[in-house]
Amino acid sequence: MAINSAQEVRIGSGIYLGKGWVLTASHVVGNRWQVPLVSIAGKRLPARIVKQEPFEASDLTLLAIDDHDLAPEIRTLRIDLCKTPPTPGERVISVTPEQEVATEILSPIWLPQDARKFDTLIKDVASTGNSGSGIFDADAQCLLGIVSRKISQSFQPPAGSGQQPVIFDLAKYFVPAARIAEFIPAGLLETSP
Repeated sequence: MAINSAQEVRIGSGIYLGKGWVLTASHVVGNRWQVPLVSIAGKRLPARIVKQEPFEASDLTLLAIDDHDLAPEIRTLRIDLCKTPPTPGERVISVTPEQEVATEILSPIWLPQDARKFDTLIKDVASTGNSGSGIFDADAQCLLGIVSRKISQSFQPPAGSGQQPVIFDLAKYFVPAARIAEFIPAGLLETSP
């Protein structure tokens, strides 16, 4: 599902958890004074921010929507958080409003030393969606996490060469399900907003 500004401009993605709850990256919503709109199954619904942690913390935002206008098969949908941590090489699915893309978990050993603090990563940077996209375990079909940021590396050309720096996208970091479980207040997903 897409998250839009009040001007109908797409600002990111999110995952509908069920019962009117939507999870996205905090920087997608930002510190907006305007109400974000959630686009789900052809409906645009106003959302309110229930809980938000800054980009530097978990980069998570929990939104609430009135889901009464959604089709019953969407309204009754429930997304489970994965209990098992992701492991390098594991097959996963990145879910965006436009598509689902198969990829895999990448080990942080492939990142520059200063970026190895990000330990839940996927490869296939160009095709796996942007901030707020969901990462699902391909086998268990539970939510492994939410895409938060792209990890890139810049290579500087030799001084005086006249060449521009080259930026290579290496991976995408996703906030893992364990951190999401800590973020969401206990029992909240069992109730409607």
